[in-house]
Amino acid sequence: MGPRPDDGRRRPVPMEGRCGMTAYWCEYAWLTSGFAHQVRLVEAAGIFKEVQSGVNPQPGDVWLDGVTLPGMANAHSHAFHRALRGRVNGGGGNFWSWREQMYAVAAQLNPDTYFALARAVYAEMAAAGITVVGEFHYVHHRPGGKPFGDPNAMSLALRHAAHEAGLRLTLLDTCYLAGGLRGDGHTELHPGQLRFSDGSVDAWATRMLARRPETDRVRLGAAIHSVRAVRREDLPTVVAAAGDLPLHIHLSEQHGENLACQMYYARTPTQLLADAGALGSSLTAIHATHLTDEDIELVGGTGTGVCMCPTTERDLADGIGPSRALHDAGSTISLGTDQHVVIDPFEELRALEMHERLVSNERDRFSPADLLLAATFNGYRALGWSDGGHLSKGALADFITVRTDTVNTAGAAPEQILYAGVASDVSTVVVGGELVVSEGHHRLGDVGRLLGASIQRVIGASAH
Repeated sequence: MGPRPDDGRRRPVPMEGRCGMTAYWCEYAWLTSGFAHQVRLVEAAGIFKEVQSGVNPQPGDVWLDGVTLPGMANAHSHAFHRALRGRVNGGGGNFWSWREQMYAVAAQLNPDTYFALARAVYAEMAAAGITVVGEFHYVHHRPGGKPFGDPNAMSLALRHAAHEAGLRLTLLDTCYLAGGLRGDGHTELHPGQLRFSDGSVDAWATRMLARRPETDRVRLGAAIHSVRAVRREDLPTVVAAAGDLPLHIHLSEQHGENLACQMYYARTPTQLLADAGALGSSLTAIHATHLTDEDIELVGGTGTGVCMCPTTERDLADGIGPSRALHDAGSTISLGTDQHVVIDPFEELRALEMHERLVSNERDRFSPADLLLAATFNGYRALGWSDGGHLSKGALADFITVRTDTVNTAGAAPEQILYAGVASDVSTVVVGGELVVSEGHHRLGDVGRLLGASIQRVIGASAH
């Protein structure tokens, strides 16, 4: 936790508008070389200038009691899905029936309501220890598909939301052209999907690249919604338009997608991506739940990343993906909170391990270092921020501190904090040298109130 006001230590203070260097003395920290005691992090202009371990604090250092970790990366987010939490259970069904409720929420979004909702959701992420988010963004236009006056008004709302919440953002602008895929071909867009589509792959590429949001806190990426939503002949154009940008795709999340793809294209979704030249280190496959052995070899052998979203995959009854097999085949594993049934990076990384235990009947399928990499550096890299997600000289000064004296963490070995901590145990969050969360409180104030008010604007509208 942060230093107490009466112990003589320097407390974290807001850093907006400050210049010069700030030094943090950490009781424990997880460096690239491993877990360490008595670590000193020196930051200037949002970059780590010095990292020392086994040292005493110096006068003026900010003391951070607990375990300091690299900032967590949420590599897959649909911010507006947060409005569904706690509202869509009890009626049975599956992923496909859940989608209808999701469309109803999406229909109520406009730049103002989306900004308010996303700002609150991103603040919830920051308070949980997340410092960078990949927003898989496909709510592009007005209901019915007519563009806003600024065709990128919705993505601009997300950029402003992330800025106010204190997060880095990779905007994964998503190509979404078809309503789905059946054994006899692609379907027309559902009325609720019309606002997701630009009408053609060329129109999508033109809009995506029209306002390239590259700043020190925002980067652009691209996404193929899925092989259901983008026809085979359009896949190479998306890949070409993405160029060297991060490229993401929902892949084989459902058995139904695989069956339809086999029936219509006589290929698995993974094979379609291989044919289009999409596989490789720039691509991150989201979920990758139902892969064949050949698919796993293709994904891993090309160095394609995989983002697992364990809490969403179990909430939607999707299944448990072959994360260990993909890791062994050569894929880097990252993590996302997806539909935000839970926003807790510790829950996601533990679920990665616990789901493997359930299907293998073995413990410790991933080491603590593997889990931390999945939650930090691998996600940063998947989002185009390979200069972050690690505590080392020259890296982005993004880090969090987890208390070791809470009801969850008391008695846990500091080096095993990943197995004990939860989001509410995060005391301090710093992004680019700026203090975003101090003593567990986000700089925007009461995040629960922000969430409640912004969700009510959306849910209230959808009820009329």
